[in-house]
Amino acid sequence: MAQEYKLILKYADEPGYTPDIGCYLRHGGYADLKKALAMQPKDLPDGKKMSPQEQIREDVKISGLRGRGGAGFSCGLKWSFVDRKSGKPIYLICNADESEPGTFKDRQIMHKDPHQLIEGMIISCFANDVKLAYIYIRGEMPEGAKILNRALKEAREKNFLGKNILGAGYDLEMYVHRGAGAYICGEETGLIESLEGKRPYPRIKPPYFPAVLGLWMCPTIVNNVETLCNVKHIVAMGGAGFAKLGTPNNTGTRIVSLSGQVKRPGYYEIEVGKATIGELINDPKFGGGLLDGRKLKAVIPGGSSAKVFKAGEKFKLKKKDAEGKEILVETDMLDLPYDFDSLAAAGSMSGSSAIIVMDDSVDIVEALANIAEFYAHESCGQCTPCREGALWMSKALHRLTHGEGRASDADYLVKIADNIPGGRTICAFGEACSWPVQSFVGKFRDEFVAKGKADEERRAKETNGAEPAYEMKVAAGAHH
Repeated sequence: MAQEYKLILKYADEPGYTPDIGCYLRHGGYADLKKALAMQPKDLPDGKKMSPQEQIREDVKISGLRGRGGAGFSCGLKWSFVDRKSGKPIYLICNADESEPGTFKDRQIMHKDPHQLIEGMIISCFANDVKLAYIYIRGEMPEGAKILNRALKEAREKNFLGKNILGAGYDLEMYVHRGAGAYICGEETGLIESLEGKRPYPRIKPPYFPAVLGLWMCPTIVNNVETLCNVKHIVAMGGAGFAKLGTPNNTGTRIVSLSGQVKRPGYYEIEVGKATIGELINDPKFGGGLLDGRKLKAVIPGGSSAKVFKAGEKFKLKKKDAEGKEILVETDMLDLPYDFDSLAAAGSMSGSSAIIVMDDSVDIVEALANIAEFYAHESCGQCTPCREGALWMSKALHRLTHGEGRASDADYLVKIADNIPGGRTICAFGEACSWPVQSFVGKFRDEFVAKGKADEERRAKETNGAEPAYEMKVAAGAHH
């Protein structure tokens, strides 16, 4: 049976645990930083020496840690891309702009255990020769910003930050920067533009990969809150020890935000891949099942931009048999292991690890209209397909949910959604706004057609069959 495994949230919800430095130190806080700073160069077989910084970077690679913010990219690999020969300073930014609808995991860490994040960041900065770091926090988290600023002040007073940290000859400064409530600032280059005081228009990659041309055109590392917390545990356990948690290629733990129509919505930390979607929804230790008398209709597995799963969907996944040969196994959606690779193989993603559960009381058209309205509002407007397309889809869905739909709207929506992603936009927002539309309409097409048809029939009765005039009105309205 699936169990919670608390690594990052080990103390956060314990009675009497507080976010101040005194409590953190009593629970062994900053011991891993002391261990990292006390590391000695290691002799290699070829007679060269491996610096403590290189040892930590290598351990992060060995650990298999993948980004917890959305893309699931290897953290060690990301660090290895940093241009260390440019002569420019290297910066580190913690992406605390948690704005994917359905996600509320990073907020728990910042509110309840801010020093764990700060310790993880200091170790990451030390490992990458960073002297200046920023925590870019979402504008709608004023309390989180206050808590972090208080924690940074406490860390400075104890010489965990500032000049000559703990006498190790290492200097580091860290600041909290509050965003202004823009979803696009979760995209790393948009975040960097915002941090520089500009409008957060994402940069085109190549050439603007942050590892080479990031903040102020200097090499920059951008990592998520949960990812950076894990670095502290990798130093404590060793890369190989950390890699034993979870499953191959999906190592460590993951904090899952579970919301929607379940009995116990909340956040749960699991070993990656050691629990299935069904267990997370139905197990009494996790979601506790659907509300009484309800049936499962759909699940969004990784935040609002992840493609939706329909209840009862089955997927053919590659598994290894007893002899190690790859075979295809038919897997029900609820039996999918909650990890990066299984969800990707099933055509969606674990994204920001936010599961949104919808039961049979949910109007799927209304749900998609809500998501589409969010994306239309949050598009930064830099790229035409996304700026126009996101709004266009939202307007069409607004019609469908306000009695002005057409039976052809299902095809109309998919046609728009198909023309936004696929390299037509600078950042992945094009995909983020299209995937929900493509998957919702693709899997629940009948509901969209039925709603549009019912609207057409009702209007036909009201106007004694004078439907063409309305069609012309709608067509004209589409151009406003």
